[in-house]
Amino acid sequence: MKINSALQIILLLVVQIGFGQKDVSKEINGQIFEESSNVEGVNIINNTTQVTTVSDVNGMFSIVVKEGDVLVFSAVNLDPVKRRITIEDLNSVSIVVKMTAKEVELKEVIVNENANINAENLGIIPAGQKKYTPAERKVYTATSTSVDKLLNKISGRTAMLKKEVNVEKKEMLFHKIEYLFEENYYTERLKIPAQDIKGFQLFCVDDADFALSLNTKNKTMSMFLITDLARKYLTILENEK
Repeated sequence: MKINSALQIILLLVVQIGFGQKDVSKEINGQIFEESSNVEGVNIINNTTQVTTVSDVNGMFSIVVKEGDVLVFSAVNLDPVKRRITIEDLNSVSIVVKMTAKEVELKEVIVNENANINAENLGIIPAGQKKYTPAERKVYTATSTSVDKLLNKISGRTAMLKKEVNVEKKEMLFHKIEYLFEENYYTERLKIPAQDIKGFQLFCVDDADFALSLNTKNKTMSMFLITDLARKYLTILENEK
């Protein structure tokens, strides 16, 4: 009887240790390849814990996981990859993730033999002269002389044109954010409903810090800021119901 009791205790301890090991989190290292090249800037998210990271210039990354967690790898120009973490992955020195490039249909290209000829190298305008967008040129024209400044200030035209410049800049930011994250990043990671993604993107480009991260191409900062903006936007949506 005593032997049977001892065996039961041992078996119970083995089972508990086995379950305990499965729940143990560990930081693993890995490297991402596309064909034979390592890939920088791939977003990696642990779908279980929502922890995220980004691959470095050598395609290397590290992230905390446990057995059974699912890692999602995504980038704008690559097909997304999902990988379920196994005990072998946890015991490996480094895991290798292979991704493939998205097939992109190329638009028609018109070859221009005089592509390098422009107004500057022809001497029509001075080299290095500031280039204005259409909206900025209207503001410059409206404020180029003291008389123009006074008349347009009185009429309100300058203020209207400056608003047009701001709208133009926001449109440029909006186009940048459209290509920064895939749709599933909004719906799965940020929990933004699919029908509200466009509205959320406009909400983001109105934020000065996020706009700066887009203009400076600081994707890590953009990912950090967009999480907080998503919480605020979801609160707004909830209050509108």
